[in-house]
Amino acid sequence: MLTRRQSLGLLAAGLPALHLRAKAAPSLAPKPLVFAHRGASALRPEHTLASYARAMMDGADFIEPDLVMTRDGHLVVRHESNIVGTTDVSERPEFASRHRSLKIDGRVETGWFTTDFTLAELKTLRARERLSTIRVHNTRYDDHFEIPTFEEVIEQVAAQSAATGKVFGLVPEIKHSTYFNSLGLNPEAAFLQTIAAHDYTRQAPLELQSFETGNLGRIRADVLSINPQARLMLLMGERKDIPPDLLADGKTTTFGDLMTPEGLKEVRRYADVIGPSNTDLIPRDSKGAWMEPSSLVTDAHRAGLLVHSYTARPENHFLPAQLRSTAGDAARNPEGMIAELRRYLDMGIDGFFTDDPALGRKAVDGTI
Repeated sequence: MLTRRQSLGLLAAGLPALHLRAKAAPSLAPKPLVFAHRGASALRPEHTLASYARAMMDGADFIEPDLVMTRDGHLVVRHESNIVGTTDVSERPEFASRHRSLKIDGRVETGWFTTDFTLAELKTLRARERLSTIRVHNTRYDDHFEIPTFEEVIEQVAAQSAATGKVFGLVPEIKHSTYFNSLGLNPEAAFLQTIAAHDYTRQAPLELQSFETGNLGRIRADVLSINPQARLMLLMGERKDIPPDLLADGKTTTFGDLMTPEGLKEVRRYADVIGPSNTDLIPRDSKGAWMEPSSLVTDAHRAGLLVHSYTARPENHFLPAQLRSTAGDAARNPEGMIAELRRYLDMGIDGFFTDDPALGRKAVDGTI
């Protein structure tokens, strides 16, 4: 008899690379999947080819490129359009005049934005560590790496798959869809064109993410026509927040509403997976201590949805109070992160995002 996880169709990420052209059917994987959050971002600056390379070496099943748009319509890999915290743009006098404030997804931000740059201009910038006070060790890599395009990430993953014999999945996220479309840009069309153009993304495991509801529904059929084994994930923001597309339409449905049993049934119409935060699984009090677990995993499975939660990080700063060590806020605490993950795994999650895939692999494989 199939297990619940198998019956939900969990994809494996270990198919032989040589079988790609035969379009092998997805396997029924007995283990939850390890998603490299922005690569191995605990060990290299996020969303760099070095971060992705480390993630694949460290045992990730999927890697995550967040996708934003340039002024000339290219998809580049950054966590958001505002690049003030992840590049050296603030030290580039030739771009000083482009510093400004914009309202994106209902929030005003100040900085430099990818939509004010061409791809050629962005390629002159260099990546920097976002969490420079917590991950001081990562700052030694500042200014070494370019901002990659989505195509470059696909090519890197395909090359690593060919070299190792392991098929790595891709879990791209389309960012700021409503905002980009308001500028006359179309990230969904660019995404579809890109995955259709690459043999790897037509056949390897693929899971598209968004914090918006409408774009997933609009392109679901198109994604599946390109890659029939693909899945779509609705990412869950703060329970009190409204998804950006619904907010722009004047609607009041919150992420919290979508996490109810009835809301999850609606989500299942256009998505296969939900991506809640770890604090949606087990809330924390004002001191960061775990409280009673929620029923979200069980409710999602009853609605026919997989659960891929975010984000497991190895520093004390991010851990529940019960698992922090006495070494200090910024100290790495591998044992604490593994213990946190094992609690979620015991709750039945089907996969998780982590900044440190090597530790995530240990949590899944039962080693430490």
